[in-house]
Amino acid sequence: MRRSGNTRRSGYWFRTSAAGVACGAALTALTVVPAQARAQTDLPERRAPHWEPKDSGAPEVRFRGLSAVSRSTAWLAGTQGTVLRTTDGGTTWRNVSPPGAGELQFRDVEAFDARRAVVLAIGEGEASRVYRTDDGGATWTESFRNTDARAFYDCLAFFDHRHGLAMSDPVDGRFRILSTSDGGRSWTVLPNSGMPAALEGEAGFAASGQCLVTSGPKDVWLATGGAARARVLHSADRGLTWTAADTPVPAGDPARGVFALAFRDRTHGLAVGGDYRPDQPSPRAAARTGDRGATWRAAANPVPAYRSAVAWLPHSRTAALAVGPTGTDLTTDGGRTWRTVDNGSYDTVDCTPDLGCWAAGEKGRVARLES
Repeated sequence: MRRSGNTRRSGYWFRTSAAGVACGAALTALTVVPAQARAQTDLPERRAPHWEPKDSGAPEVRFRGLSAVSRSTAWLAGTQGTVLRTTDGGTTWRNVSPPGAGELQFRDVEAFDARRAVVLAIGEGEASRVYRTDDGGATWTESFRNTDARAFYDCLAFFDHRHGLAMSDPVDGRFRILSTSDGGRSWTVLPNSGMPAALEGEAGFAASGQCLVTSGPKDVWLATGGAARARVLHSADRGLTWTAADTPVPAGDPARGVFALAFRDRTHGLAVGGDYRPDQPSPRAAARTGDRGATWRAAANPVPAYRSAVAWLPHSRTAALAVGPTGTDLTTDGGRTWRTVDNGSYDTVDCTPDLGCWAAGEKGRVARLES
């Protein structure tokens, strides 16, 4: 879409009185033990899980693109054409930005490992570009440059190491989809005959790299806003044909809608968003689906403010984190209810199977979930 502090830790994220979060053995072990119980059992004191800031060395950059490979390796993409990479858990960050990209706005990055990654620059016309590296950012190849002034690319996503898509705001009344089958080395515009007509004013939000997400070998979802209704579009054939579903997330304004999606499998998904303007409320800004996005239900206790990104916790069927400029929220019941657990500002979040969760945002901020 054509627009778009230090962390203060607040409270315990997990308590023994709760049902518990099924995030695998390591995250389950992070449950906080009350002080009285520790005294009775001589258990050592354990900190609650929290965001541990890492020094990116780039305080002038806002990072909306994040791809977590593992607890040790992550990639960041942001303003001023900046791409950073860590392979030591965030202790050090290497600037691996593509040469000559200083005027670009990178909003999404998809990394396959510590050496291979694809980044998306957003903007009108030729400002929308895709780059790929195979050597950890030592060299980059520009694999796509938009030559249609009507197109504005927002997000990209991959099904596997070869197949991926990128999405643009509507052109000729329909969202435009790019496809790659060689890991982002080349791109082709897909036919739009299987894409439903866009609503008046409808577009995507290039806020966190999560307006386009995949699960499994063929399923992909696209989040929208800016129109009378906020919708989620779903394709089960890698972007050839799509169906659209309304969500309860408020829209009706260019600043409102669904900003981010997360699917833990092909069936269960979460949507967050709201109104990104800091002086505007964001009621009902979270929803969930259990039928591949065919229908969406509003959270009974939604996120309290605009949230730009969401991620399922590793190996969990019920726990997820949502982040935004005013804080981080946790759900432990699959998106039915959310509660704020941190007041720090982050724009994007990503988690990995080895129990690594990362977040990034304005003023070069980046953090990893620690206990």
